[in-house]
Amino acid sequence: MPSKTGPSGLPLPRYVSLKSDRVNLRQGPGTDYPTAWVYSRAGLPVEVIEEFEAWRKVRDAEGTTGWILSSLLSGRRTALVLPWELKPGEPRPQVPLLASNSERSGPIAMIEAGVIADVQSCDGAWCYVAVDSYKGYLEQTKLWGVYARENVK
Repeated sequence: MPSKTGPSGLPLPRYVSLKSDRVNLRQGPGTDYPTAWVYSRAGLPVEVIEEFEAWRKVRDAEGTTGWILSSLLSGRRTALVLPWELKPGEPRPQVPLLASNSERSGPIAMIEAGVIADVQSCDGAWCYVAVDSYKGYLEQTKLWGVYARENVK
C-alpha cells in the first residue's frame, strides 16, 4: 500500500495506466536516455515507484523498471488478470467474472489471463471491473494493478 508522498503530491507507490499504444520506457528520466522498451498497449497498468520532475519511474507486471514521461500516464485504474499465470506455448488460464462479490455467484463470462480489466471499485477483497462489454466481480488477489486489501472508489 502507498506509504509516502512524491514531489507531485501523489502517493508513492501507486498504480496508473498507459495513455497510448506507443509509450517509450527510458533508462533514465529524460529524452537523452536510451529507450529500453516500447509499450504498445494502451491501458496497461504500471506502478509508479519514483518521481523526478515530469518523469515517473515505473515497474510493470513482469518487474521491468524504467522512466516514462508523466503526460503519457493516466490516473485511470486498470489491472491485468493473473499475469503471473501466463506461460509461453501453453493455453491461457481463465477466471470467472462473477455477477456478485461471492464465490457462490454465477459467472457472467470467462476472462483469460493477461486481459486488461477497467477497475471500477474494490473493497479490499473483490473488485468490480469492466472487460469489454462485461461488468462483474473478480477477486482482488487475481489482479495486478491493485494492492492487497486496497479500497478503490
